[in-house]
Amino acid sequence: MYIWLDNFIIYLKVEKNASPRTMDSYQTDIWQFIDFLAEEFKMPGEQVSPQQVDHLVIRKHLALLQRSGLKRTTIARKMASLRAFFRYLSREAIITANPLTHVSTPKVEKRLPEVLSQDGAWALVQAPDTAAPAGLRDRAILEVLYSCGLRVSELVGLDTGDIDLSLGYVRVMGKGSKERVVPIGSYAITALERYLANGRPFLGKGDPGKPLFLNKDGGRLTARSIRNIVDKYVEQVSIQFKMSPHTLRHSFATHLLDGGADLRSVQELLGHVKMSTTQIYTHVSKERLLQVYEKTHPRA
Repeated sequence: MYIWLDNFIIYLKVEKNASPRTMDSYQTDIWQFIDFLAEEFKMPGEQVSPQQVDHLVIRKHLALLQRSGLKRTTIARKMASLRAFFRYLSREAIITANPLTHVSTPKVEKRLPEVLSQDGAWALVQAPDTAAPAGLRDRAILEVLYSCGLRVSELVGLDTGDIDLSLGYVRVMGKGSKERVVPIGSYAITALERYLANGRPFLGKGDPGKPLFLNKDGGRLTARSIRNIVDKYVEQVSIQFKMSPHTLRHSFATHLLDGGADLRSVQELLGHVKMSTTQIYTHVSKERLLQVYEKTHPRA
């Protein structure tokens, strides 16, 4: 079975342009399943054949995951990994029938994302002390996250050549190596101009095309560094719920819809492949509308 797992990971990398994180998750989940099969069939994992797997053994594996106390979201992810793997095996004609067509995944309750109020977002992006180069960088980071709705991975991947401040656009490499162009708001443009003029030159000597956001040693900031930066200012402005850099992306989308943007445009700006992924923000907006109504209408 391991040889097919290796081929599947190559397929994800070459044909699907999957991220290293996605490939690691799939590999871990499928390894776990192969270990289960090896114990179930009393043979080494490399000797287990895909043809031996039927819906009954998959249900047994699912029951074991459920008894182990894992969260429903984790179980759903592991089952999604198996579904992708067995779809691949079917496509390659390794198996004649997909055993997962007879297995349902436990439903996961969709949680609405936490979002900042517009005042909260305003307070957060203004928190850095822009008297120092690092503060100018942090202000630009927060402004770009909120202004453009970028994922953290997209933000850290930006090079100086990816932004055009005169036209007000940033070129982003999203999931699956899909490129999109996103407008930059005027506040973010101002923050970037100040950072490029008075911040970045003091953090590292970068040539055009090199990392946009630098650490104190002149290297590219990591995703973890961005999270630490956001955490610092969240604590500073006393935001009352647990948030991450992705909260700024959620807030970006929700505030656009609150302001009258159409769902299709928000989908394009976020780089979502499926409209269903974007639609969760309509629920956020409706919930906020209901809260305003209940709070302010005398007959609510």
